[in-house]
Amino acid sequence: MTDSPELLARILGRAESMFAEDIASEASRLAEAIDGKRFLVTGAAGSIGAAFVREMVRFRPARLHLVDISENGLVELVRELRSSPTALPRDFLTASLDYGGPEFARFALDHAPYDALINFSALKHVRAERDVYSLMRMIEVNVESLKRSLDLSDRLGLRRAFSVSTDKSVRPANLMGASKNLMEKVLFRAGLEPVATSARFANVAFSGGSLLEGFEQRLKKGQPLSAPSDVRRYFISEREAGELCLLACFLAERRQVLFPKLDAERHLLSLADIATQVLAHRGLTPHLCGSEEEAIHARNLPKDRWPCYFSASDTTGEKMVEEFHRLTDVVDTTRFRAAGVAREEATEPKLVDGFLAEIARLRASSTWKKADVVAAIRAAVPELEHHELDRNLDQKM
Repeated sequence: MTDSPELLARILGRAESMFAEDIASEASRLAEAIDGKRFLVTGAAGSIGAAFVREMVRFRPARLHLVDISENGLVELVRELRSSPTALPRDFLTASLDYGGPEFARFALDHAPYDALINFSALKHVRAERDVYSLMRMIEVNVESLKRSLDLSDRLGLRRAFSVSTDKSVRPANLMGASKNLMEKVLFRAGLEPVATSARFANVAFSGGSLLEGFEQRLKKGQPLSAPSDVRRYFISEREAGELCLLACFLAERRQVLFPKLDAERHLLSLADIATQVLAHRGLTPHLCGSEEEAIHARNLPKDRWPCYFSASDTTGEKMVEEFHRLTDVVDTTRFRAAGVAREEATEPKLVDGFLAEIARLRASSTWKKADVVAAIRAAVPELEHHELDRNLDQKM
């Protein structure tokens, strides 16, 4: 999260949350769904998970258990929550656990029942598909761990289940998006007893690990800025991401996905233009360089100039157009002022089971090949439009 609300408002083109009216008008229904209830939140210390927790605690849950693999992230979230005027429930626990590990299952079963499982654990970077090892880990976190947790629904007493998705799950152009497509298939399996819902959105401005956060880190460290010159993206704030997930988690119906109602003409933003705005906020202008090497070694620039390298995208997995729902989806744009609702079809359990069985077979094989894992993903996600370009984001500045 940026430390400058003015910069965030400048980039987004709004100072107030786009979901403020929806949260206010639905406050009584949110209170009815949350007040006095018991919740288990995974991935709670990440940018979106923490934003969700900040919003949810205002509605007075009776039990709030937060799980995240990041020990430091949980510590900071607890310090923030304890330092705020909003009281935490008496039954408040945190656990630094791997969501996919046996310790998490033991923790959940020992502290059940819960009214809802709310999942923000994810490998969300396209760069995580760069090799077969990272790809297998991404499937483990984004797909298999959720399946194992939902298989415990009866024993946990779950009435609702929420897992955050991404716009990249729709007609995915990368394997990360395909893994979230598979996550949705797990969440929306036919016969799953809890009411399962999700939310899709694009980029969260200045969230942990995002390119915008990277701009601020580069400036702090005196390093050049780099961005694709031909990529435009939708952005929402961390607070808006938390609020959208709050609406989706507690007010959406079975197999519904909420997404922000954003307009391409007004809300699609160029990443290179955002870099320029970040610089302008600090009284700086770009010094355009012709290569990464030139930008890295730029010297003796005027004090108000900053080295930048903006170039056409040439890495695997970049999707030029962001989509929040499929053209064939049943979509309701009247239910909320700032959020649309897409209803998904139920997934046949045998599709999920077949994919996970194939991944288990590949994991047990003596040799791991990325092409074999990609073939398994393609079989389960026919809409995948993935093209390997032999260049990934880790190979760029």
